[in-house]
Amino acid sequence: MRGDDRHQTTMFSYISLETRVPATHPLRPIRQMVDEALQGLAPRFAAMYARTGRPSIAPEKLVRALVLQLLYSIRSERQLMEQLEYNLLFRWFVGLAIDDPVWDATVFTKNRARLLEANIAQGFLGQVFAQAYARELISVDHFSVDGTLLKAWASQKSFQPKPAAGDDEPPSPPTGRNPAVDFRGRPRRNDTHQSTTEPDARLYRKGSGQPAELCFLGHVLMENRNGLAVDATVTEATGTAEREAALAMVEAWEGAGPQTLGADRAYDTRGFVADLRTRGVTPHVTQNTSGRRSAIDARTTRHPGYAISGRIRARIEEIFGWLKTVALMRKQRHRGRDRVAWLFTLAVAVYDLVRIRNLIATT
Repeated sequence: MRGDDRHQTTMFSYISLETRVPATHPLRPIRQMVDEALQGLAPRFAAMYARTGRPSIAPEKLVRALVLQLLYSIRSERQLMEQLEYNLLFRWFVGLAIDDPVWDATVFTKNRARLLEANIAQGFLGQVFAQAYARELISVDHFSVDGTLLKAWASQKSFQPKPAAGDDEPPSPPTGRNPAVDFRGRPRRNDTHQSTTEPDARLYRKGSGQPAELCFLGHVLMENRNGLAVDATVTEATGTAEREAALAMVEAWEGAGPQTLGADRAYDTRGFVADLRTRGVTPHVTQNTSGRRSAIDARTTRHPGYAISGRIRARIEEIFGWLKTVALMRKQRHRGRDRVAWLFTLAVAVYDLVRIRNLIATT
């Protein structure tokens, strides 16, 4: 017998969100790890707010919502709030009851300065690393490093000449909604030009034959056992930024490792290799033999570990691929290097959560 197509809704519901999410749902182990990490950040959260006044939205819920945004490739926080309005799975993950009102998108704008000032993203990554270390998923001896381009939220037309000395007023940009600009025959350099919409971005190209774009450089330090990211940072796009960021991340591990550091041929310079050896780190850097003498000699390449590091080092591209496709980090949604670095670090931590969940499931 065919049933009736009725649209009458019930007046009351006695089913909790916990029962609506299957026990085998892949978000459940991620929610457990996120809650454990946020519990470790409780002292930082307490220092962010005054002891008196009207209660604010819990920062733990804001961070959970941002984790969902990265996991499900949601382009904006307004779309995230739309999903929270009717998506029961999202409400369960964030910690909202089915009757709780959804916040305005500007809540993230108001609270982002607090989260950035307290360095919550870096602390969150540290808490995730601690969980992976407790599960013996982390190698503290062998690491790899690499950098990638992060396109800034700025167009080529915003790259205008800097004001002359003594002139505080910047040159007026082309008028119109989408004016035609001819750059042919006009030299543009970072020391003479600057973006009017993203002053922190620099014009940079990764290699010969590739277009120059306004961008930042994102750097990741990866351990070699399971390909987990243990540190991340964002710098200005310069020719030496990759090596400088690598040394800075290695120095953060001084006293605890690493013993070896794998990198591609862009890191094969005498200064970088010498700096690593001074710090007691063996440089497993790919030899650059294109027209010049490599700084890596037989005392490094003769060991079998050098070839192993070269194969494992390529796994860092999986991190960059996930960040740019799933987390939508190919084109930045925020302006300012501090905001870009904060979101990049948080996205790296979310990648580790997914990776840890998969490793636990297979073992």
